[in-house]
Amino acid sequence: MGLIKIFSGEEILAVTLKERLEESNITVVIRNNNQANVLPSIATAKAVELFIQETDFGKANPVIEDFRLSL
Repeated sequence: MGLIKIFSGEEILAVTLKERLEESNITVVIRNNNQANVLPSIATAKAVELFIQETDFGKANPVIEDFRLSL
């Protein structure tokens, strides 16, 4: 099985969702392509993405839905 993307957005929201999923013993892979620290003159912040294993989606879905409803 592979990874599936479950979130793409602002870093603060990504970290919050990641912490909630990890509390439920779900391993999360975070991908942050923001190069603002490397090239400070570039003001284009890219979205942070969260991925989980496909096999964890059933367990993660209620956590993800609760997170979305809390926004």
